[in-house]
Amino acid sequence: MGDYADLPGVRTWYETEGTGDPLVLLHGGFCTNETWGAQRADLAAAHRVLLPERRAHGHTPDVAGPLTYQDMADDTVAFLETVVGGPAHLVGWSDGGVVALLVVLARPDLVRRVVVVGATFRPAGESFAEPGMLDAMTPGSPDMEFFREMYEPVSPDGAGHWPVVAAKVLDMWRTQPTLTEPELGRVTAPVLVVSGDDDLMTLEHTTALYRALPDARLAVLPGASHLVPLEKPALLNGLILDHLAEQGPVETLMPVRRAGG
Repeated sequence: MGDYADLPGVRTWYETEGTGDPLVLLHGGFCTNETWGAQRADLAAAHRVLLPERRAHGHTPDVAGPLTYQDMADDTVAFLETVVGGPAHLVGWSDGGVVALLVVLARPDLVRRVVVVGATFRPAGESFAEPGMLDAMTPGSPDMEFFREMYEPVSPDGAGHWPVVAAKVLDMWRTQPTLTEPELGRVTAPVLVVSGDDDLMTLEHTTALYRALPDARLAVLPGASHLVPLEKPALLNGLILDHLAEQGPVETLMPVRRAGG
């Protein structure tokens, strides 16, 4: 089901499923490909789905030094160039959505369409609905048990490395990402922005992301949290497939925001 790719930044584990146009799934922070379980079959029925696990996540080892979104985006660019072999659709959840935005900004030639779910473009203090939650999150806290149980059985660094990785991710959330709305305005790919109506990110922040992207669509899923792919898989999968199948600009009967497009 999986294999390693020797990328310049880190030896990266990935899995592949299905045939067709390539679609790269980018998991959330602390997560593994296991969390895409409710998406894989539906998406692989229409696309060649590739699922890399980023540095310090899942089967992919940690790398010395701090964890940064930019390094993970560079790894993803290398993955697109060497494993995918060309442009692909990107679907990123949470941290994976941040990585997707950085990739499309750096290498628009490698990206076709993008979906970001529960993504942010500013650090936790500016985007989280409850920024103080980070103060209660420690490697051994109950809130982290779900992630620790995914990490420990598969990490090549061993279960004992979990506290190191947990601290790196939490530090990253406090200070990154640092994108600006003018920078997001350079994104040329069509982007579907998805959020739960009770997401980790404020709705105001999600709306700011949507408005900053020149060619964006917005979906706020009712009765959902930051765990949209687990809570509303059928609805999310349909939205993803519809977005990736779109041809050309959005056409509506009563455009307002898009009227000048």
